Amino acid sequence: MPSNPKYYIIEASALPDVFLKVAEAKRLLDTGEVATVNEATRRTGISRSAFYKYRDAILPFHNMMIGRIITFHLMLHDEPGVLSAILACFARHNANILTINQTIPTNACALVTVSAETAEMTTSLEEFLQDLDQTKGVIKADVLAG
Repeated sequence: MPSNPKYYIIEASALPDVFLKVAEAKRLLDTGEVATVNEATRRTGISRSAFYKYRDAILPFHNMMIGRIITFHLMLHDEPGVLSAILACFARHNANILTINQTIPTNACALVTVSAETAEMTTSLEEFLQDLDQTKGVIKADVLAG
């Protein structure tokens, strides 16, 4: 996958069958209908290698933002007001902050992780990350997990 992924919304009928089967295998595992990847792949008719190759690349649309907790990894300049500007950015986009962790600044930089509920976000994740990147004092903003 590229280091800065782009996301698209694609009608399911336009996708190759393997992607739909991977999504179904993931659903079977998530709901507990099957206990192992082997069972899920056998039931959906795909190989385990296909499942592992595409499992992180496909998610149902409703899972991409709604109700998700996303953890952001930020590298910030150690300057007064930078963290406040970051929190204001989260508020502007209606991201509900759940946790904030910051390392002790070294070399005039601090690493900050912010976990946020994204159910009420008013923009796409890509737009939000661009806004974070453009916030004064932000060196780098990435999605760590979610």
